[in-house]
Amino acid sequence: MADHVLDRPIWAALTSRQTHWAEGGPDAMRFPPNVSPFAASRDDGEDCLRALAGLVPEGGGILLARKGGGEIPPGLKIATEANIVQMHAEDLVPADPAGEIAPLGDADAEEMLALATLTRPGPFLLDTHRLGRFVGIRVDGRLAAMAGERLHVEGYREISGVCTHPDFRGRGYAGLLSRIVATRILHDGETPFLHAYEPNASAIRLYETLGFRWQRTITVQMLVRG
Repeated sequence: MADHVLDRPIWAALTSRQTHWAEGGPDAMRFPPNVSPFAASRDDGEDCLRALAGLVPEGGGILLARKGGGEIPPGLKIATEANIVQMHAEDLVPADPAGEIAPLGDADAEEMLALATLTRPGPFLLDTHRLGRFVGIRVDGRLAAMAGERLHVEGYREISGVCTHPDFRGRGYAGLLSRIVATRILHDGETPFLHAYEPNASAIRLYETLGFRWQRTITVQMLVRG
């Protein structure tokens, strides 16, 4: 059976709908370090792994996401590793955005980074919001919750950065914003997908109630120089 395009979502994004972000060459590519630590190689051949190792920034790392993991480039080691569940929207109930929902952009970047740093929805840097369209909810001027888009491949777009400040949890903000982002993607004629850490049963249950279904398990690895 042929591999699905989202078995290796980072490579698929950097070679299709997000080529304008790609740094590297034909064997291995990454997003700019200020945008995302994501990187990928064309395959696990010797030349590709060597090229992938060359993308590791000084004092930093690169984050890979591959079904089943894969070979580790020589000279690198795994700093962290985890399995994440990849889910696709199959029977999503469209959301009707409420008046409290607002678009987020460059002017909100520092607040978005602070919220993501506090809640840790996944890798999020100062310019991560530039990968897609983000929306948020403000309460008394504070950014209470947000959600947006990250990886974009042919026919699919990822929902990411879904998080709620601890002071405002229990109000349904994460589910509402996820549905709003997903509805926008569906209106564009694409399939929304997202990732959740495999042990995070509560997040997986939430996304299932929104109409997302488990498709595959992906291994994410943060690689640093050995």
